[in-house]
Amino acid sequence: MTGGQDSCYPRLPVGSFLDALAAGAPAPAAGSAAALVLAQAAALCAKSARLSARQLTADRAGQLTAEAEQLRAEAASLMDEDARAFRAVIEQSRRPADPARATGSAGGEAATQRGCPGAGPAAAAAGDLAIALSRAADVPMRLVELAAPVAELAASLAAGGNPALRGDAQTAALLAQAAARAAAALVRINLTDTPGDPRPARAASLLTRIARSVEAAAP
Repeated sequence: MTGGQDSCYPRLPVGSFLDALAAGAPAPAAGSAAALVLAQAAALCAKSARLSARQLTADRAGQLTAEAEQLRAEAASLMDEDARAFRAVIEQSRRPADPARATGSAGGEAATQRGCPGAGPAAAAAGDLAIALSRAADVPMRLVELAAPVAELAASLAAGGNPALRGDAQTAALLAQAAARAAAALVRINLTDTPGDPRPARAASLLTRIARSVEAAAP
């Protein structure tokens, strides 16, 4: 399997997903890989919380387990979302410019309606590609946003959870950081031609927050 339109990557066996990741198809790619890493971090948090009832009380352990499971599900869902967004970028980049969109003829959208008086088909196509890239940046941005609570949860479990699972919690924090750093790089790459977009700065701020959690989780 190399990543069809209706793929459900979280349900694939590990080997099959790795085959899809290594294949020559455009997707899955880096964003899906980062989402899987973050989902694994959240899963380790769930394990640590489940086995920490004695240290945290059963109610608190249950609460943290539920939180970790929700984060895991959200991160895993982004494996498919990133692939869909990336395919949309590829499709848009391969789409030929449509002269009708620049002239405003039947079935097209005039360039003047897009706020680009006199713009030609190439400019309209570039604008469409920028929109697709902006939408593609939403997925890794969401990954960075999810990584922050995962790392914080991991730090909390490393400090107060079952000491036998401390290594799992510390690994979760490090995996969350790795996923966030990779996703933040994808945000920057997708928004290279949109210098005023606030998302790269927000991602950088969240990386600082995540780094503090990783330090707190360390021995």
